[in-house]
Amino acid sequence: TPGSSPRNLLDMDTFSKSDPVVVLFVQVSGSNEWKEFGRTEVIDNTLNPDFVRKFVLDYYFEEKQNLRFDVALFGAQDFLGQAFVALGEVIGSQRGRLERPLTGVPGKRCGTILLLAEELSNCRDIVTMQLCANKLDKKDFFGKSDPFLVFYRSNEDGTFTICHKTEVVKNTLNPVWQPFTIPVRALCNGDYDRTVKIDVYDWDRDGSHDFIGEFATSYRELSRAQSQFTVYEVLNPRKKCKKKKYVNSGTVTLLSFSVESEFTFVDYIRGGTQLNFTVAIDFTASNGLPSQPTSLHYASPYQLSAYALALKAVGEIIQDYDSDKLFPAYGFGAKVPPDGKISHQFPLNNNVENPSCAGIEGVLESYLQSLRTVQLYGPTNFAPVINQVAGTAAQVTDGSQYHVLLIITDGVISDMLQTKEAIVTASSLPMSIIIVGVGPAEFEAMEELDGDEVRLSSRGRYAERDIVQFVPFRDYVDDSGNQVLSMARLAKDVLAEIPEQLLSYMKTRDIKPLRADP
Repeated sequence: TPGSSPRNLLDMDTFSKSDPVVVLFVQVSGSNEWKEFGRTEVIDNTLNPDFVRKFVLDYYFEEKQNLRFDVALFGAQDFLGQAFVALGEVIGSQRGRLERPLTGVPGKRCGTILLLAEELSNCRDIVTMQLCANKLDKKDFFGKSDPFLVFYRSNEDGTFTICHKTEVVKNTLNPVWQPFTIPVRALCNGDYDRTVKIDVYDWDRDGSHDFIGEFATSYRELSRAQSQFTVYEVLNPRKKCKKKKYVNSGTVTLLSFSVESEFTFVDYIRGGTQLNFTVAIDFTASNGLPSQPTSLHYASPYQLSAYALALKAVGEIIQDYDSDKLFPAYGFGAKVPPDGKISHQFPLNNNVENPSCAGIEGVLESYLQSLRTVQLYGPTNFAPVINQVAGTAAQVTDGSQYHVLLIITDGVISDMLQTKEAIVTASSLPMSIIIVGVGPAEFEAMEELDGDEVRLSSRGRYAERDIVQFVPFRDYVDDSGNQVLSMARLAKDVLAEIPEQLLSYMKTRDIKPLRADP
C-alpha cells in the first residue's frame, strides 16, 4: 500500500498556495502504455501535503511493476511534476520509505515526493492443533476401526472444500492423532465464523473408507480450546434417522490449539535483509565465435544477445533489493589473458581483488569487454562458481544477507558430480541458484539439478532445501520479437520461487525478521 507525501511543491496559485492531487499510473507489463490506477484526495492550499488515501496494489517480487506518480493542481491543468519508480524499489528501500525528486517542469525545481509502502496483513496466522476421539463406532468386522479425520472449509456458495486430512490411527476406537499445522486462510479463508466441517472415517485398504460421523465448528470456536478442552459429538445422520435410541457415534476432543503469525518475504526485506546478486556466464566454445551472427554471444547493433537479455531480465528486478547495487560477475570455461590459462571463475571486470560491477549496466559492459579479450574454450564447469558464492554466503548466516546466483549457460555440463555436491552443500546456506539455458541444446541435466521432481542428492546426502530453478530461455522468446515482453516472462518464472526459498531458509533456522521502525 504505497502512501504519498509531496514536499516543497511548485506554487502555481497567484493568491494562495496550491491545491494538489496525486494521480497514480501503472505501466502495462511488457509495453510502454500507462493506465491510471487511482487518485488521492485533494488537499487545499498547501505546498507540503500529506495524503491519506492509500493505493492498494498486488505486489509480485518476480515482476517489474513500474509506477508513475503525477502531481497536479485540482481543477486546473497545472502540472507540478512527476516521479517514476518500481514498486520493488519502494519495498526494498529502508523501512519501506523512498523519497524521489519530482521532475517534468523544464527549468524548475518541483520539490520531492515521499512514498511509503506497507504490507496488508491478510490473515497470515498459522494454527497448530491436536485432537483425539473416544468410543467411535466399530466398523471393521475383525478388528476395531482405523479412524482418520477430514477437514473441510465452507465456501461462499455453500459448498465445501477439503483442506486437511489427518493420518490414520490403526485398530482403535480411541485414537490420538498427531498435532498438525494449517494456515488460517486454508481453514476458513480469514472468516473466523465460517463453518468448518469435520468428517470421521474408518480407513479401508481398497479406498472405500467407511463414514463414521461428522461434526461442525468454526475457527472462533476452535480457538477457545486455548483455555479449555472442547468436546464434539460425532453424529451419523443416517443412523440418527433409523435408530430411536441413537445418541452419537463417539466424541472428538480438541486437546490443544495454538496460533502463530507467519512472516512474509516483505517482512524480511523491510527488516533489512539484503539480496546479493552474483552472475556467472558461460564462455565455452560451444557458444560459437562471438563475432559470428550464429553465436549465442553475438550482439548485433539492433538487439541484445540471449545472454545479455537473461542478465537484464533477472538483474533489473533483483537490484531493487540490493542497497549497494554492486554485483560480482564471473565467466567460466575460457582461456584468460595474459597466459591463456583455462578459468572457471574469472572476474568479468578483470579485477581479481574486487569482481563487483556497478549496477546491471556495469555487468553488461564488463561482459561485452570480456568477449573481446578471452578465448572461448571449455569444459563447462559449474561447481567452482557455486562454491565461490557458497563460501561468501557461509560467512553471514544470521538472515541479514541472502545470495542469488544467476548462471547463464548453453547447456552441456561437464562436472555434474561436483556440481551436485556443491548444490547439496549450498542448500543449507542463505542462497538460491537460477540457471537460464540459452540456445537449442537438450537440458536434461539441468532439470535434474532443479530438483522439482526428485530431491537432489549427492553421495547419499540429500539437499536440505530446493534452491535451484532452471528455465530454458527459448520458452520465453516472444514471437513478434518484443524483447521487453520476453524479459518480463523470463523474470516472472525464474524469480517466482525466490521468496519461498528465502522463507524456507529463515524458517529452518528460526530466524525472525528485524522489526522495521514504524
